[in-house]
Amino acid sequence: MSRSTEICTKPLKSKSRRTILKAGGTLLISVVAPLTSQSARAAQILAVRVWPADDYTRVTLENDVELKATHFLVQNPARMVVDIEGIELNPALKELVAKIQSNDPYIKQVRVGQNRPNVVRLVFDLKDQVVPQVFTLDPIGNYKYRLVFDLYPLVPPDPIAMMIQKGEWPTAEPGEIVPPVAVTKPVPLQPPPEPPPVARVDPKAERKLEKSPTMTRMITIALDPGHGGEDPGATGSRGNHEKDIVLSIAKRLKAKIEQQPNMRVMLTRDADFFVPLGMRVQKARKVQADLFVSIHADAFVTPTARGSSVFALSEKGATSTAARWMANRENASDLIGGVNIKSHDKQLASVLLDLSTTAQINDSMKLASAVLGEIGGINKLHKGSVEQAGFAVLKAPDIPSILIETAFISNPEEEAKLTDNAYQDKMADAILTGIKKYFSHNPPLSKNQMT
Repeated sequence: MSRSTEICTKPLKSKSRRTILKAGGTLLISVVAPLTSQSARAAQILAVRVWPADDYTRVTLENDVELKATHFLVQNPARMVVDIEGIELNPALKELVAKIQSNDPYIKQVRVGQNRPNVVRLVFDLKDQVVPQVFTLDPIGNYKYRLVFDLYPLVPPDPIAMMIQKGEWPTAEPGEIVPPVAVTKPVPLQPPPEPPPVARVDPKAERKLEKSPTMTRMITIALDPGHGGEDPGATGSRGNHEKDIVLSIAKRLKAKIEQQPNMRVMLTRDADFFVPLGMRVQKARKVQADLFVSIHADAFVTPTARGSSVFALSEKGATSTAARWMANRENASDLIGGVNIKSHDKQLASVLLDLSTTAQINDSMKLASAVLGEIGGINKLHKGSVEQAGFAVLKAPDIPSILIETAFISNPEEEAKLTDNAYQDKMADAILTGIKKYFSHNPPLSKNQMT
């Protein structure tokens, strides 16, 4: 008996959409979608995609109809077994084997076979224990039905620990004095001591006191390259995807920020994978970010629209029809990228939807204005003032947050700019200058965790 058929399961008779059964000591989870007469006749796997990342690995099977799948975990060695009903093995599904990369954090390999008539079995050999989420997505945009497997680690990675391990999270040694950012007003940890009477001070000691630097804390910037993975964002006439362009700009900006004393950076994604909107905000809060900057590239229904924009959150609705349209488009990212709605944390959602954050919005407007002024020096502005709308990704109640539309990728001329290395570099410089100008007038408050 081959390994791919070593596990037998009994037919599921439950009428519920999601059931949990015990099968020989193994957890058996079923994601059930009703089979139509069309799916019974002509179900076809159209495409398979794999998105490995430190956060999780996603495997997507795109189909012409909604499918029924069961999956369960087996230990020693760790495996995930998936049975998909109503299909026959076809060349598109066989491609999944070659799509698993050797550096995938969670999957060693996958084996595919026809388990029995109209049932295909996938066996994922795992590198460690995982917590899988399996769900289906309805057609949207250019996608048809999707069956999604998200393989999360049993212990979620800590973002700060991961960046320290990679050498991307500078920390000060105990007692070390961190020099302040050149344009930033230093934030003293404690009031300076009162100087003794002049007559009692030794001149050498006085000069030493004058030269002592002021202790400051690190400033943490969360950079959020929009879209990613299943969600390509907008696509230009030359075939360039928004997700690739904004990741490139974000990486350039990250490198420039890291060259600044007293500043460090966290990217919500550093590769081509999808991060749900709420998770982007959660990541920024976990590292206690001082700012959140989301980077995008506009698209509009006509190719003549052009210019850069900067947005902040609004408590009272969008400042223009265009701003509302843009927010709705960006907020649809979860639908396109694919989010397991049942797994959403309601408590987190209630925090993010609490818009009693007047101070945050005021600071966001100041940051947005500083960045907009700098961007206007390298590209025409779509509108000469900061706009506001209900962007879900800007709803961290305690972090000044802005969303930058660097240019219109739907405009052929601006698409050419966005793919130009020099323009990307200028855009990163402009954003950094705007951030530094913001801090020069709005020094960050002290926090409990200092470096």
